[in-house]
This record gives sequence, structure tokens and C-alpha cells, in this order.
Amino acid sequence: MKKIIFLFVLTLFLSYSANAQKHKKYKINKPNSEWKKLLTPQQYFVLRESGTERPNSSPLNFNHKKGMYVCAACKTPLYKSENKYDSGSGWPSFDRAILGNVEIDTDYKLGYARTELKCANCGGHLGHSFDDGPKETTGKRHCINGVALEFIPKK
Repeated sequence: MKKIIFLFVLTLFLSYSANAQKHKKYKINKPNSEWKKLLTPQQYFVLRESGTERPNSSPLNFNHKKGMYVCAACKTPLYKSENKYDSGSGWPSFDRAILGNVEIDTDYKLGYARTELKCANCGGHLGHSFDDGPKETTGKRHCINGVALEFIPKK
């Protein structure tokens, strides 16, 4: 029985390792020590360690002003305010990103495939994409950690 359990755990580990994400080089590439100096602990946890903030904890979730949402790490423009909507999920949600600025990746951290969203410039983890967004637009919901964003109001 112990051998069966061991083989099962080994198979699971090897399967996970085979699907592990490859580390990609981004235009903005800093060592973790530098990111830790530039980001708050919560920003570092989300952007660099692929963490998730608590739902309804970001003031950006309730922001209805016109402007641009940029990456909190590298200031790359990611989302326009006109593409933001209230999904009721507890996180800022958008039906689309600025073309070319958000990378789509596959995340296996929970043991199954999820569509992960990253800043295309620095590789910072933003959140995940789901297919339950507004049907009248794209049908997508980019569920984004507010701490991964900074809002720049329109002048």
C-alpha cells in the first residue's frame, strides 16, 4: 500500500513538473531583491509570487472614474476604464485588455489549468481570465488583483 501511495505521489509530482511554466525573459527583468524594494509587500506577493488579494479589498474595485489602469510594477498601460465593469466577483474586472500589453499564460498552481494574465512587459501576475463576462461585448472577464494596478485619471 505504501508503494502505491508513493507511486501516486511521484506520478502527480512528475505530471506537475512537466506542466510547470517555463521562465520567460521580459523587457523589464529585475532581481527579486530589487522588486522587493520597489513594491509593497502585498504588491510583491501578487505580482511576483502570483498571490491573490482578498476579495473586495481594493479601492479600485469600486472606481468608476475615466482613465487608464497600469501595471503597479512597471507602469505599462493594461486596461482602459471604458472596459471595466462590475462583475460582482470582488475584484476589478475588465472585458478586454490593451492589445499586446497583457500576456495570456496557463497556470497549474491549483492542480488544473487556468488562464493566467500577466503584464507583457515585466511578467507580473495580474489575475485570471474567465469566459463568464458580458455577452454583449467579449464574453471575457479579466479578474484582476487591484494591488497589481495603479489608476491614472484622464485629464
